[in-house]
Amino acid sequence: MGRCDSFVVETDVHYPTDINLLFDAIRKTIRLATLMSQSQRKTLWRQYEYNIRSFKKLFRRAQQLKRSTSKDEKKKVIREKLIINAHKIYIEAAQGYIQKSIWTLDNIGSTDPLSLARAQALENFISHAKRQINQIHQRVIQGKKIPHQDKVFSIFQPHTEWISKGKAGVPQELGLRVCILEDQSGLILHHRVMEKETDDKIAVSMVESALKKFPNLKGCSFDKGFYSPSNKKELKTFLKTLVLPKKGKRNKAEHKEETSEEFIRFKRKHSAVESAVNGLENHGLDRCLDHGIHGFKRYISLAVLSRNLQIIGHNIQQKKMKQLQRSQRKAA
Repeated sequence: MGRCDSFVVETDVHYPTDINLLFDAIRKTIRLATLMSQSQRKTLWRQYEYNIRSFKKLFRRAQQLKRSTSKDEKKKVIREKLIINAHKIYIEAAQGYIQKSIWTLDNIGSTDPLSLARAQALENFISHAKRQINQIHQRVIQGKKIPHQDKVFSIFQPHTEWISKGKAGVPQELGLRVCILEDQSGLILHHRVMEKETDDKIAVSMVESALKKFPNLKGCSFDKGFYSPSNKKELKTFLKTLVLPKKGKRNKAEHKEETSEEFIRFKRKHSAVESAVNGLENHGLDRCLDHGIHGFKRYISLAVLSRNLQIIGHNIQQKKMKQLQRSQRKAA
């Protein structure tokens, strides 16, 4: 009998705002443009450190201005104007650095691999900066809301997602969901990094993938997040025992099924999957320190392998302990 659940592994990023993401993009743009310029012995960016400090001052100015909580409408209007003006100055400075960086790209060329890699990275950060400028202009100056799907939460780890699972004391997490399927002995049979996916979209594929490796898997339990009518129907075709509680109101047949002795017994055992989740998180999988989506997936796979080795080692240790206790009882 398997148990399937998902949890969030955070990426190694700071809390994102439009203006600090723009600062990150411009800071990297200036540094890369400087390296390209220096490699060709040009002095175009000789004041790059001063440029970064100056831009950071504009960033801090825009960051520290807060909207007025006063009941006086005049004070509110004055404060709003100050905020808009600070963001306009910040945007204009960023646009100036972008234009200078584009000029560097166009006029300082080289065919060696290092310079080509720097040029590609510079183009990437310029595109990030342009996007953030556009979003700041829309949000602060025009007063529009930015659609969630258009937001990027880290320019260094662009696969990062804003996840709200409704946990007490954890309003949101920045990272990716990871789904695991473990057996009754605690070994993780299969795992999956979920990119822009929810639990109900991967329930069937998780079981199918696990069955390819472990055809003796006869049943599996899930929580309500994995439920959909199609999931329940499809999973029943290749699982003898399925514990998949329904969201919302149940009809008589569903109520009878979910109050049966077998269903309740396996549902109670489902919480044991939290032990695997806690074990992974307590041994370093609460936050991924590797870079890029490929590094993230590699990090997760190694963590799952380590957890399985830990469980196997624990089982061997317990077996030897019982053998020792039996031999001691016989000797006594």
